[in-house]
Amino acid sequence: MKRTNMTLRGKLLAGLTALFVLGASAPAVAQQQSLDELLKETRQARDAEKRASERRVAEFRRERNRQAALLREAKAELAALERRTAALTKKYDENDARLSELETTLSVRSAALGAELFGVVRQIAGDMFSAAQNSMVSAQLGEDRIEFLSTMAEAKALPSIEQLERLWYEMQREMTEIGRVTTFTAPVIEGDGQQTQKPVTRVGSFTAFGDGEFLTYQDGKFGKLSKQPASRYVSTAKEFVSESSGYHTMVVDPSSGGLLYAKTQERGLIERVFIDNEGREVGWIIIALTVIGLLIAALKFMGLMATSAKIASQRKNMDNPKDTNPLGRVVQAYYKDPSADTETLELRMDEAVLKETPAIERWLGAIKILAAVGPLLGLLGTVTGMIQVFQSITLYGTGDPKLMAGGISQALITTVLGLVMAIPLVLIHALLSARAKAIVQTLDEESVGLIAEHREAGGTPAGA
Repeated sequence: MKRTNMTLRGKLLAGLTALFVLGASAPAVAQQQSLDELLKETRQARDAEKRASERRVAEFRRERNRQAALLREAKAELAALERRTAALTKKYDENDARLSELETTLSVRSAALGAELFGVVRQIAGDMFSAAQNSMVSAQLGEDRIEFLSTMAEAKALPSIEQLERLWYEMQREMTEIGRVTTFTAPVIEGDGQQTQKPVTRVGSFTAFGDGEFLTYQDGKFGKLSKQPASRYVSTAKEFVSESSGYHTMVVDPSSGGLLYAKTQERGLIERVFIDNEGREVGWIIIALTVIGLLIAALKFMGLMATSAKIASQRKNMDNPKDTNPLGRVVQAYYKDPSADTETLELRMDEAVLKETPAIERWLGAIKILAAVGPLLGLLGTVTGMIQVFQSITLYGTGDPKLMAGGISQALITTVLGLVMAIPLVLIHALLSARAKAIVQTLDEESVGLIAEHREAGGTPAGA
């Protein structure tokens, strides 16, 4: 209201001022508004200003009421929010205390689990890394798995889920590939050191065969053996590689070539004796006597066979005895004096047979002696070798078995050589003795037959 009065007063003063100015400056007052019109306009302006003021007051009151309602609502909402805040604060405090407790428990358990998981994963990864390095499967699958396993084995932090899944996958793939027979192309180191790409047949993670030869696996590469094992192993592998289905025999080396390499280093009796000279002097003596015994046996066998053939030929022509065979000489002894009495003829025939027997049985005793001497010489070599073993033990102790290997080899090799010498000579002696006895028996039979014929022809009996 004060503001309205001030406005009206201002307008009135402004109008009076303008009137005075106009009156002083303008001579034509008839054209100016009269004081009544000015008063009228003043009243109209006052009325309009009053109505506007009333409208503003009404709007202010409505706005005041609305603000009061909003204030009440805000206060009610504030009170509700304060209550909710108090409840949430209480719940927050409880949850914070519970969270702290759970975090402490989680920290303790995570530390225990992490330490256990970390140690177990590193151990498994290390074992798997060692297995993969020595596995032929790695030559086929690539070296990235080796790098991954090496990283896992040397890790200093807990593994991620992806790493754990990859570790499990590599372990499962290794187990799966071990049960497969696969042919693939891989680098193979030749005997001269050159490396070439060749097809390789892998039997699990145990044996590799390529280019008709067994292969070793070392440091992620295949290599040819300097010497292949026995031919029976190689032929078995070739037959296996040539097959395409079914079950077949195959040489399996769990050491990935180590056992096959050891097989190539095995030496037979001939190599040990003639190349390595493990039998020493005694062994050479046994070999020499064996050769001598076999030569004697061969000559004796041929002599007995020739004598048997001559006797068989003589038996077909008994009326014409020849002195080129024992039977002919025995028959000639009979025909020297066919008129003699039976006793004299018997003595003469026995004498003739006895004269032929030593020639027939000649050298059989030597073969028998050699057969008996062989084991004795083997025993001599065994004792000599054991003496060397004990000398090595006395000088160097038992720390290095290689120092005793020479004496042990001599002890065993000479025993074997003695048995190898004795067994065939004993059998040969039995065979030749049987053949000689058969010849002597033939002479006895023929001589008895002649005496019987002489007696039937009227010979005088002994003591008549």
